[in-house]
Amino acid sequence: MKIAIIHDWLVTNAGAEKCLEQMLLCYPTAEIFSVVDFLPKDQRAFLDGRTVITTFIQNLPLASRRYRDYLPLMPLAIEQLDLSAYDLILSSSYAVAKGVLTGPDQLHISYVHSPIRYAWDLQHQYLKESGLNTSYKGWLAKWFLHRIRLWDTRTANGVDAWIANSGYIGRRIYKVYGRDSTVIYPPVNVNQFTLSEKKDDFFFTCSRMVPYKKMPMIVEAFSSMPDKQLVVIGDGPEFKKCAAFARSNVTLMGWQPFSVLKEYMQRARAFVFAAEEDFGITPLEAQACGTPVIAFGKGGVLETIRGLDSECPTGVFFDEQSPAAIMAAVKLFEYEAARITPTACRDNALRFSQERFRTEFIGFVEQALERFQVRRCFVPRPASGDH
Repeated sequence: MKIAIIHDWLVTNAGAEKCLEQMLLCYPTAEIFSVVDFLPKDQRAFLDGRTVITTFIQNLPLASRRYRDYLPLMPLAIEQLDLSAYDLILSSSYAVAKGVLTGPDQLHISYVHSPIRYAWDLQHQYLKESGLNTSYKGWLAKWFLHRIRLWDTRTANGVDAWIANSGYIGRRIYKVYGRDSTVIYPPVNVNQFTLSEKKDDFFFTCSRMVPYKKMPMIVEAFSSMPDKQLVVIGDGPEFKKCAAFARSNVTLMGWQPFSVLKEYMQRARAFVFAAEEDFGITPLEAQACGTPVIAFGKGGVLETIRGLDSECPTGVFFDEQSPAAIMAAVKLFEYEAARITPTACRDNALRFSQERFRTEFIGFVEQALERFQVRRCFVPRPASGDH
C-alpha cells in the first residue's frame, strides 16, 4: 500500500509538526508533501532525511519569509500535487492540506488541527489584528476569505474520514463541514518533562509573542500585582509591548533554550496561559512537570485541564481575556492551591502521551481501511428497467 502524508507548510517545528512526526513513526514508508518546505536544518531530525515534495509556491519570490502572502494561491497549489499513485492519503491540515485531489479508489483521512481559522469564525478577529477591517485592502481580504470559504467547503467532500485534535475542533468541523469526526488528541512528549514537587514563589508563562497568545495582557495583569513575581520566556512581535507593560516584578527573558524553559516550568507555582487554543500543548507540558495551570477557559484547555469542579483539579480557569480576569484567577488559585497537587497534574498529563497517539491513530486508520474496502466491494444493483 502506497501512503502519502500532506502537511500544510513546513517552516517551524511546532505543534502540528509534532503530530506529523508521530504519523511518520506510524507509517515510515509514507512520502511527504507540503505547500512549502523551509524547515531549518536544526529542526529536521524527525524527517529522518526524507525528501519533501513541494508545490510551485516553493520557488516564488520571497516565499521563504513571506509564504503566508501566497495564501490566495495555495488552493491552486495544493490541487496540483499528483497523488494518483497512492492508496492511502493522510492530511495534517489547519489550512489547505485537506484540499488535495483524490479519486474514488483512494482513502483520504484528514487529521484536522482546525478549519482555516481566519476564514471562518475567527475572520473578524484576524482582520482586526491585521489592520484589515477597513479600507480597500480590507474589502479585498474579505472577498478573498469569502472565496476561500467556498473552496474549503467544496473540498470537504474529498475527505472520507475526519479526525479532530479536540472536541472543540470536532464541533468546528461539524459547524463548517457538517461532518462527524473522531477526537484523537495530539501527542505530548510527557517523557521530556519530569515531575518536580518543589515549587518556588513565582508564576511562569512562555510562548511565541504573537497577538492571539495575549502575552502583553498577562504581563499587564502581573504588573498590577507587585507582590507576585512573573517570569516570561519567549520572543516575537509583541515583545516590545510586553516590555512597555512590565514592572520590576516581571522578568522578561526573551528566547531561551529548552533546558532553561524546562527548569522554570518545573519550579513555578503555576503556569499562566491566556490564549484561545484549538488544543494547547504547553499547558500539558507544564502539568507534566507537576505545575498547575491558570488558563483562559475556552477552547482545548477545557479538555486538558481539570478545573476546580474536579475531585483532582490541575488548574483554575478565567472567563474573559482581560488583566482583571487574570488577577482574579491568580487570587482564586492561591486560595485553592492546597487542592492542586503536583502528582495530580502529572497524572493528568500522562493521558496525552505520544504512545497513546500512535495507538489511537493506527487503530483509526485500520478501521477506516476496513470500512473503505467493504464500500469498494459493494456494487449497486441497477434500478428496475435499467439494462
